[in-house]
Amino acid sequence: MPVSTERLTAEADESHAGLRLDRFLSGRFPGLSRTRLQALIKQGHVALGRATIEDVKYPVKPGDRFRIDVPPAVSAKPVGQAIPLNVVYEDDAIIVIDKPAGLVVHPGAGNFDRTLVNALIAHCGASLSGIGGVARPGIVHRLDKDTSGLLVVAKTDQAHRALSEQFADHGREGSLERGYLALAWGAPPRPHGTIKAPIGRHKTSRTKMAVVPVAKGGRDAVTHYRVLATFGRGGETIASLLECRLETGRTHQVRVHLASIGTPLIGDPVYGTGFKSKLRKLPQAAQDKLASFKRQALHAAALTFVHPLTGTLLEFNSPLPDDFAMMVDALKEL
Repeated sequence: MPVSTERLTAEADESHAGLRLDRFLSGRFPGLSRTRLQALIKQGHVALGRATIEDVKYPVKPGDRFRIDVPPAVSAKPVGQAIPLNVVYEDDAIIVIDKPAGLVVHPGAGNFDRTLVNALIAHCGASLSGIGGVARPGIVHRLDKDTSGLLVVAKTDQAHRALSEQFADHGREGSLERGYLALAWGAPPRPHGTIKAPIGRHKTSRTKMAVVPVAKGGRDAVTHYRVLATFGRGGETIASLLECRLETGRTHQVRVHLASIGTPLIGDPVYGTGFKSKLRKLPQAAQDKLASFKRQALHAAALTFVHPLTGTLLEFNSPLPDDFAMMVDALKEL
């Protein structure tokens, strides 16, 4: 039976004034190591009032009342599970997967098994890089649970280090490219453009990201987009199909950036709410199809990188999955 998240509270008094947050909490909760508490802070599990505090050095003030959500511990070593994988390419150094929507990449709070990592352990055995740690063997980059598409995994430590360098560069000087296809409500103001807006943790919700100034903890984020098609009726653009290329790799980057310019992803339950008025403008058949689409309309359709051992340029493309293609077809009929 799964164990629920434990909620703790701690209030500071005059004797705690000026203490670092991690030191204050470790003194209040000796059962949690300081390392564990630092991780909880950085992961957005500590809040002061309605604001999430992610700075372990935050100076505590008398009267501060903190809420700490402690997720249940995750098994240190995930086990292999026979989960079907769509393997696009594989050799002794790497494996490229076309991930379906709904599959979590690695174990974590709320997802202890049935992840891509569990499937990879079963498929690859012991031949996965250990650099990512026991819970994330071979994982170089991630896709959201409900984002489909291409993902490369390292099978050796040498491959992991070389791939990590490419992803850290994000194609600024090297050959790495990551391309996404996205269905968005409305259309961007121009046929193509660049969104430059730093991204950080949402100030009140630890599960959301937001456009946040660098001075307040945001990290530089750059997304290039191009409009491939628009869909509408009566002279009004209701939705658009976009190609997005990442220059950085922030959590939820495409989702946050498109929402920030007023064109959130169709089906996005976090950043795409509030567009029921556009949905009501569609024919009933199209409304029904969109209502049946239970995820954000985002697909990692293209991945290009240099093979970490041979130096060969590898290019992969993934066709739209059936549910996404059905959405495009429905919009074409407008």
